[in-house]
Amino acid sequence: MSQSEPEPKRPEPRTAAKDIVIPRYMGTFADLMTLLLCFFVLLVAMAEIDALKFKMVVRTMEDAFGVERPKPKDEIVKGTSVIQQRFSPNPDQPTPIDEVLQAGQSDKDVLKTEDAAVYQAAQMNSLRQELTQVLSSALNDNLISLETRQDRVLIRINEQASFASAGASLKPGFVPVLDRIANALADINAQFVVAGHTDDVPLRAGLYRSNWDLSGARATSVVHALLQHPGLNADQFRIEAYADTQPLKPNDSAAGRAVNRRVEIGIIKPWSQPE
Repeated sequence: MSQSEPEPKRPEPRTAAKDIVIPRYMGTFADLMTLLLCFFVLLVAMAEIDALKFKMVVRTMEDAFGVERPKPKDEIVKGTSVIQQRFSPNPDQPTPIDEVLQAGQSDKDVLKTEDAAVYQAAQMNSLRQELTQVLSSALNDNLISLETRQDRVLIRINEQASFASAGASLKPGFVPVLDRIANALADINAQFVVAGHTDDVPLRAGLYRSNWDLSGARATSVVHALLQHPGLNADQFRIEAYADTQPLKPNDSAAGRAVNRRVEIGIIKPWSQPE
């Protein structure tokens, strides 16, 4: 046999498919995976996702794994107006410095125009309460009464307790009441207006020509009695007579006329303005 090239190796015959043996557990495993896939598909189809809880879970996971959110870069501040001195990135709102400067401005004019009436009313109410305590016995006996007007506090002296009918002389029993009033007025730095009032019944005869004379004479008698106190000065008093021009009640009854016959001491204090 002559020398020749070696014969090539023949490929080994392929194993037939029927000869491949599949393990028995693979069938059960495939069926189990298919069932689990269908089960999770059904769960996802029937589930409702709570967005809030989902975000909370995501945020918790981010904190647990240390995920850091990217921070936005600061924009370059650009001036928009030289006159306004404002910058575009900041909102056009008053800053704390502006609020402090506005609150620090002088507001005396505002207080004088808006709060003066409230302040004056508070001062007069305080004065009335002090007089109520000092003159409590006379108030309880209805010898006098107190009233607050727009610009003054009034001490009203009833005519029946202080003067005789159609006369201007003080009754002796009323002098102690005037002494207590004088003690109270002496502690007040104010101006006093003593005004006399009568009813509309004309005087028939006597020392006084009319109710004008009678109202003025009664006011004068009260001022003379008050000036007996050393703490009161004559330049603090002003006398006014109104006769029957300012009645408190209608003069069509005896009770109404009795109320109208009175002497009023008006306390006009130079109320201080709040600073």
